[in-house]
Amino acid sequence: MILPYLLRLLCLCFASFFVLNFAAGSLVRVFSASAVRFAESTSAEAAARFLVCLRLLPYVLATFFVLALSVPSYLWLEPASTSERVGVICIVLGLLAAANWFLAIVRTGHALLASLFHRWRCQSNSQERGVAGKSLPVIIIEGEAPVLALTGLLRPSLLISRGVFRVLSTEELDAALRHECAHRASRDNVKRLLMLLAPDILPFFNPLRFLERSWSKFAEWAADDQASSGDASRAVSLAAALVHVARMGTASRLPHLSTSLLACDRDLSVRVHRLLQGVPKAPSASKPAHQHMRMVAFLFAGGLATVLLAPFTLSSVHELLELLLH
Repeated sequence: MILPYLLRLLCLCFASFFVLNFAAGSLVRVFSASAVRFAESTSAEAAARFLVCLRLLPYVLATFFVLALSVPSYLWLEPASTSERVGVICIVLGLLAAANWFLAIVRTGHALLASLFHRWRCQSNSQERGVAGKSLPVIIIEGEAPVLALTGLLRPSLLISRGVFRVLSTEELDAALRHECAHRASRDNVKRLLMLLAPDILPFFNPLRFLERSWSKFAEWAADDQASSGDASRAVSLAAALVHVARMGTASRLPHLSTSLLACDRDLSVRVHRLLQGVPKAPSASKPAHQHMRMVAFLFAGGLATVLLAPFTLSSVHELLELLLH
């Protein structure tokens, strides 16, 4: 099939994205069990960070290849006046990638709308107030449902039901709120949004959901560690809060872009045992700065290497695109 210049570029971009995302996603899935075992040997905070990066790696690599290499090489080395036939395989791969992107955008949009509607409904039927020592707005929900969750992305709020206020002691409530504030500090709801936006390797097929569940578990552990901050009494209070809220029954389902105190209820006994067995160490405050510096240095080195090797790199990528095109 003969396509116009820009439409041919679009087809190549989608096709190359699909190939790279499929290859990288399949490779990550093969080593996902080993990756989770490795994560278990580190701190909960490091494990959660490692697993979310691994989950997003295929999407990031494929997007970088398309935007930084495929598009420049095509625009630089492909004459606009030429008419070239596009093979059936390239078109099929492009359509598969387009379907993956469409599904990812639809589910992300649905999650955003559900989150906004849920928050609006809670605010309209509840009251908002401050809690001493907490910078987050707190929305008090009428009723006995066991609701204690962080909702929202840019300006998140805490949702707490009257029943939770009634059941938890002051120390338990403070520990539970510290847990949700830890989720806000680590931007876990934003990470959920990014994982929703990452296209699957095939339409309606996500083999990396195992990594997402593992990340959710370690994110809860990391928030528990942050909430206790190495204090034994806080750890005991948080464990008691988990048990008391769990005994209140099952709450209505929250939107996907929310983080509940019992988000991973099947892991409840492990979390309680972990808090009572020993005081989790408080996360180090100096590690993120060092990690950010290493990341900046790595990105700078990669960008410098790309600039220096641009002619050879773009020429090689263009040859690969020509093979894919036919």
